[in-house]
Amino acid sequence: MALAKIVYASMTGNTEEIADIVSEALENLDMEVEMNECTQVDADDFEDADICIVATYTYGDGELPDEIVDFYEDLQELDLSGKIFGVCGSGDTFYDDFCKSVDDFEAAFSKTGATKGADSVKVDLAAEEDDIQNLEAFANKLAEAFAE
Repeated sequence: MALAKIVYASMTGNTEEIADIVSEALENLDMEVEMNECTQVDADDFEDADICIVATYTYGDGELPDEIVDFYEDLQELDLSGKIFGVCGSGDTFYDDFCKSVDDFEAAFSKTGATKGADSVKVDLAAEEDDIQNLEAFANKLAEAFAE
């Protein structure tokens, strides 16, 4: 059984909810899922996973959340060749740099040798019906990428 690890940072609960939606979708595809808040795990925990997922929010004017900066920096040092990755998260379209942390993590993963399994999903604040469908499709694409 494939193991998907989801690491998230959430201040308001929106990003945790996004991670929950992805987790549930992957479990429905018969995958084992481990979901952890970013301060509870180390980046190298991804070395044990088949699918590596980060769900993060963007703080202020496009900054990474303080609590995930160490994880972000450590991630870029890893060799995750042969693994599938995906990034999703929440932001606020009020800001110019909408969901910039999602893009930052996508760039960080690209340095690890991991394969992008699905296009990133960006959610404006809380997940609405359309967002839930996009997140479920994201999970399906990650699972398909792993199966190939």
